[in-house]
Amino acid sequence: MNLSWLDIAFFLAFIGFVVGTSLYKSRKKKETSEDYFLAGRTLFWYLIGFSLIASNISTEQFVGMAGQSAGHVGMAVASYEWIAAITLVFVALFFLPKFLRIGIFTIPEFLEHRFSPIPRAIMAIYTVIIYVAVTIAAVLYSGGLTLHTIFGMNLTLAVWIIGFIAAFYTTYGGLKAVVWADLIQGSALIIGGALTMVLGFIAVGGVGNFLQANADRLHMVLPADHIEIPWTALLVGIWIPNFYYWGLNQYIMQRTLGAKTLKQGQVGVVFAAWLKLLIPFIVVFPGIMALQLYGDQLQTADMAYPLLIRNLIPAGLKGFMFAAIFGAVMSSLDSMLNSASTIFTMDLYKRHFKQDASPRSLISIGRLMTVIFVVIGCIIAPLLGHPKLMGIFHYIQDFQGFISPGILAAFVFGLLFRRAPSSAAITALILNVPVYGILHLRCFNHIVFLNKMAITFAILILAMAIVTILKPLPEPKKLPSTGKVDMKPAKSVLWLGAAVIAVTIALYIIFW
Repeated sequence: MNLSWLDIAFFLAFIGFVVGTSLYKSRKKKETSEDYFLAGRTLFWYLIGFSLIASNISTEQFVGMAGQSAGHVGMAVASYEWIAAITLVFVALFFLPKFLRIGIFTIPEFLEHRFSPIPRAIMAIYTVIIYVAVTIAAVLYSGGLTLHTIFGMNLTLAVWIIGFIAAFYTTYGGLKAVVWADLIQGSALIIGGALTMVLGFIAVGGVGNFLQANADRLHMVLPADHIEIPWTALLVGIWIPNFYYWGLNQYIMQRTLGAKTLKQGQVGVVFAAWLKLLIPFIVVFPGIMALQLYGDQLQTADMAYPLLIRNLIPAGLKGFMFAAIFGAVMSSLDSMLNSASTIFTMDLYKRHFKQDASPRSLISIGRLMTVIFVVIGCIIAPLLGHPKLMGIFHYIQDFQGFISPGILAAFVFGLLFRRAPSSAAITALILNVPVYGILHLRCFNHIVFLNKMAITFAILILAMAIVTILKPLPEPKKLPSTGKVDMKPAKSVLWLGAAVIAVTIALYIIFW
């Protein structure tokens, strides 16, 4: 694809604006680890909301989810987005107040307060491995693939360029640099996605023609024997990765842990839920349009969205779309790097190697690990195009099943049953890997991975119940309260959250 000087200038100006703004907003000297890792707990709702969406929406969606919609899943892949909207409401009402009351830095830290240091360490190790080997590498790969497909850039070179830029401002500015970069990049990716959707509707002859031509692909509820998202997975299976991702995932929750008050955090999370309802229209619809327009050119389903951009975006706007896509990659990658370094520093290094580490040394370790993690991710990323992985979106969701049911089981059971001992959480976390691994044997190939998560979750809950019955705590575990954050809840959260749930149900009825 040939870029005009205007396109190149726009792209460079956008990158300069993002990096410059994030560095300027985070220029205050970071005296404590709380300043660096949690932005000093000063974040307002609009920063939290946009950062949640920008951290989530990346080329994982623009490449992976759009590819799923162009493949054999169609509109049903939007369930990940719309069920996430409902999940966010529950996170705002139930998870966030407990986390802010304790004043934790990381999600694994909660397990120490509820159980003991061992579950915290296990979750921290699991999380760092998954972040580096799966999510960071996947975002780098999908971003590099997008630049390769649209602009012909060498895939490996594109991966290293993306990694270097994200690591630069993330290493310097910490979470505050990340959320301000996300505010800009999140706005750009939503505008860019909407622009692509509008041009796609024009190319297919209007909304009516699109709906008529793709009527068989616009169903949210699929048969029970569907190989990806059968209706049975909507009952339990899909909720497990959603609650893990939106409620217990460090790189998502870290900006909520940095909320100035509970009210700001709750409003920010519900605001993100409203934005989540829009995502299928700017990601899933274009993927289906790409199949309709360029089905004969799709070598792999993951090329759907990049092909649409390459063929539809007119000269003069290519630079904007280039910037929006690049921003989508940056906003997810910077969050993952910041959170992976936070978990390593606070849950592993400080807790188990040097408990008396000074704030300055903790910041230095966090910066060093950011660089190390991005290098590892850049090495792994070019390997993820192997056909056996079945697309980048499937790769991410599938591999997270090795940890997400166990983590969710430990948190949910621990919150509901206050006499559950530490050994119950340890059992769930350790048992997750072999149980989910066994379900991946060839004899279980007929079970979709979402239902494998549901089966794993049920087995782990049963195991925790048995351990608790055999050896319950003598007294119910009481969680501490640090008083670091104003815990006055947002009065508007209940009715705003109820409205999100109502709209989501209406969308399911429309696209049944």
